[in-house]
Amino acid sequence: MTKRRSRGDGGLHWDEQRQRWIASVTVGYTPAGKRIVRKASGKTKTEAGNSLRQKIREYEDGLAQTQTGFTVAQAVEDWLTYGLNGRSQNTVDKNRHLCKHIIAGLGARKLRELSATDVDKWLVGLAKKLSTSTVQRIYECLNRSVDRAMARDKVKRNVVALCEVPTGLPGRPSKSLSLAAAKAVLDAAEDTRLYAYVVLSLLSGARTEELRALTWALVDLDGKPDVDDPVPPSVQVWTSVRESGDTKTRKSRRTLALPLRGVVALRTHRDLQDVERERAGRDWQDLDLVFCSSSGTALDAANVRRTFRRIVKAAGLSQTNWTPRELRHSFVSLLSDDGVSINDIADLCGHSGTSVTERVYRHQLRPVLLKGAVAMDRIFPADLPDEA
Repeated sequence: MTKRRSRGDGGLHWDEQRQRWIASVTVGYTPAGKRIVRKASGKTKTEAGNSLRQKIREYEDGLAQTQTGFTVAQAVEDWLTYGLNGRSQNTVDKNRHLCKHIIAGLGARKLRELSATDVDKWLVGLAKKLSTSTVQRIYECLNRSVDRAMARDKVKRNVVALCEVPTGLPGRPSKSLSLAAAKAVLDAAEDTRLYAYVVLSLLSGARTEELRALTWALVDLDGKPDVDDPVPPSVQVWTSVRESGDTKTRKSRRTLALPLRGVVALRTHRDLQDVERERAGRDWQDLDLVFCSSSGTALDAANVRRTFRRIVKAAGLSQTNWTPRELRHSFVSLLSDDGVSINDIADLCGHSGTSVTERVYRHQLRPVLLKGAVAMDRIFPADLPDEA
């Protein structure tokens, strides 16, 4: 008589149809009380028994629900679907685009069989055609996907964390407008709806994401010139178009004095917006946005980029692949050329220290000592209209 297997050892029987030994084990129960059974097969009792013992070890290690067929693509899709809660749709879309590289290169690989060597070889291949920063972001997407899968018992460990990101192609360096080019851009923008946007971005250094969220409630075009300690016209950079509505960092929340040219541009812009509001009538959406569409709705980043590139082309610049964020880079370089210290520039940009200002925005940095709005009035002189 065959000896009965001990409780917890699972079952082992011969399948006549498949001509294989089948090992099975109950690894747990669903919330509804249904048994969760894992099976393994082998040509011999020993082979099937070894597979069975592996199942039991996984159960004891807390991996009872590990799916042997769970792929890298499934792990990535699970992270994209459930691991980005609270993020903006723009962030989700960017990550989904990056993850296309993962799915194309590693997606069909079973997650349990993925090795650090597989990931290393794949990263090296990416580095031959993508920039270092892009490879880094793709790596982070994969690492987070496998971390999530590991936390949900799909795999024992995250081999991606053992790998390093190789150096890829150099990315497109950010550019900075020269003074002559900056004046040409301002002149070309003067008859467009984006003029005040360009002026404020170039003369205050505000981020494009901050300007698109700016409301008139945060703009003071008069200041308090009659008090003992006069307060100049200013703009409160306290919000952005990020999902939370907050600025990029706590230090980015700042109030900036407006140079005279910025005051003039915003007053003109407000008058033009009043005309558009009357023209739109009931179709106007009153969101109090400083920069908005002809019906009052928020500006889309892509529309701003397209309009700005038309301005650059009209300005006669030899290169046309400029982006609005490079007005902020130009703000840093122009102030540096005029002698403003790096510490003051970092404060105006909302940087927590000078390292980012030097590393990312540095095009021409020299140390000396004046403040932003005063310096910009000297760089871009403007006269107030008589009624102002």
